[in-house]
Amino acid sequence: MGSSRSGKKMSAKRNANSLAIRLDEKSKGCLREAADLRQMTVSDYIRAVAVPQAKREIQAARKRVVALTPDEQLAFWNALKETPVLTSTQRRLGAIMRGEADSVLSTEY
Repeated sequence: MGSSRSGKKMSAKRNANSLAIRLDEKSKGCLREAADLRQMTVSDYIRAVAVPQAKREIQAARKRVVALTPDEQLAFWNALKETPVLTSTQRRLGAIMRGEADSVLSTEY
């Protein structure tokens, strides 16, 4: 009879699927360094980080909520703090919405 593999190894092999991705050297090095910091393989690191993030994004989409990373939150906040420069069309629209359309239309046309 042939040698029998452990049930655990066979189970893991049957349930594992591979995923190939293309990365530039800088991105690959970044993943490698991050994995080293956690003392794990790059594959384990990607599973530990990407899968939970994907689950959070799926939950947010199902709840119809915008989920932002900390960097995205900061960028969004900074954009909200900036005073926008309105175009003439936006100023006209604002006047129309405030009920000042007659004065805007008569002076601009």
